[in-house]
Amino acid sequence: MAARITWAILGVLYVSFFSWYTSCGGPLTPQEVEHYVGLIRTHSPDATPERLATMRAFLESDTGDDLVMWNTIEMHANPRPTEGAKPGASPDEVLAKYMEYMWPALLKRACHPVFVAQAAAPSLEHFGMTEGEVWTRGAGMRYRSRRDLMEIATNPAFQGSHEFKVAAIAKTFAFPGDPWLHFGDPRLLLGLVFLVVGLAVSRASASSRGSD
Repeated sequence: MAARITWAILGVLYVSFFSWYTSCGGPLTPQEVEHYVGLIRTHSPDATPERLATMRAFLESDTGDDLVMWNTIEMHANPRPTEGAKPGASPDEVLAKYMEYMWPALLKRACHPVFVAQAAAPSLEHFGMTEGEVWTRGAGMRYRSRRDLMEIATNPAFQGSHEFKVAAIAKTFAFPGDPWLHFGDPRLLLGLVFLVVGLAVSRASASSRGSD
């Protein structure tokens, strides 16, 4: 009985986690694409036609699956003055103000970093670009779907907090990856942990019955 109850609880927990962590809404519809492109126009009136076309192509090619956004960043030595940041604050402290909005919005939608690294040296190789020698850090951010990414980016609360990012970061580039692969998928890891727990309880229960 204990083993059955354990397997039932683990099953419910895993299905709940899988449903939250996995994008189940399918690719963006044409209506959604138009909606998000319209929001970009509203929030970024200076957006060039080229940027809007790039965003539209990105949204129209939606697979409905999760994606990773790779960010390469150089922080300002001294952040730009911006309203809401304390005078003399470090770049990381100013960036933390930006993340005050981002963390709740990300975690609510099962979005999180999958890789973060500090630069160990200037760029060891770069070509076809200018000012590519110096970087501070790199990070890969997992988004549950392009729909979740756009819900975060087009939220009016994001527009104000984005000023802190601009104040803290000297230069950056970010590009999305989909499809992508990594071997630390929480769905796999949690499934393995639950499998071990379930088998351990089943074995203990069987041993207990055998000793009776």
